[in-house]
Amino acid sequence: MLVTVRYFASHRDITGTASERLEFSDGATLGHIWDALEQRYPALIPYRGRVLLARNEHFGDTSTPVQHGDTVAFIPPVSGGSSTPLFWVTDQPLQTAPLEVAVAAPDMGAIVTFVGTVRNHFGARATARLEYEAYVEMAVPVLSQIAAEAQTNFAIGRVAIHHRIGLLDLGEKAVVVVVAAAHRGPAFAATEWIMDRIKEKAPIWKKEHWADGARDWIGNEHERT
Repeated sequence: MLVTVRYFASHRDITGTASERLEFSDGATLGHIWDALEQRYPALIPYRGRVLLARNEHFGDTSTPVQHGDTVAFIPPVSGGSSTPLFWVTDQPLQTAPLEVAVAAPDMGAIVTFVGTVRNHFGARATARLEYEAYVEMAVPVLSQIAAEAQTNFAIGRVAIHHRIGLLDLGEKAVVVVVAAAHRGPAFAATEWIMDRIKEKAPIWKKEHWADGARDWIGNEHERT
């Protein structure tokens, strides 16, 4: 089977390409593919155990099966030594602690974390669950661009933004924004600004599921978190 392998940052430097189509045996997993890549590019060996594994823009693990035509990626550590990508759209539950570690730095005295969760109502109607859809390949660069603009407009350090897609139950995290700064004021201001920009610019849509029906898909600018 043919699989597209994408490379980022240090991995792109090692392989000399941003992506390539490689042939693997049927039934291969993400772990099997990483093993093959180590043989193809021995300089990748030190990254074993320090990468995040993804198949078709969704996190996986070494046992995740891969099929013909899939796109896989092995996300190298981001700056600061963390293996957590700063910008991500995923159908997996969101975590805050890895992002706080990813943005931390010795000269950053404040870390502000905003978490948008699924609440139990929309106006006067009871919410059963939410459903999010995104143009993932475009959404991730947009989140990165929003963070870069925030760093220009505010005295802040690193920014991390993760957004959930798929069906979310009440209380689940829909979006996490983490901002580091030397002082709390710019961190709080930048976090609010980033959330406003996400609603305006990110290609992410939401559907409200109620006990008695569902609302049509709406743009992220209408999301109230």
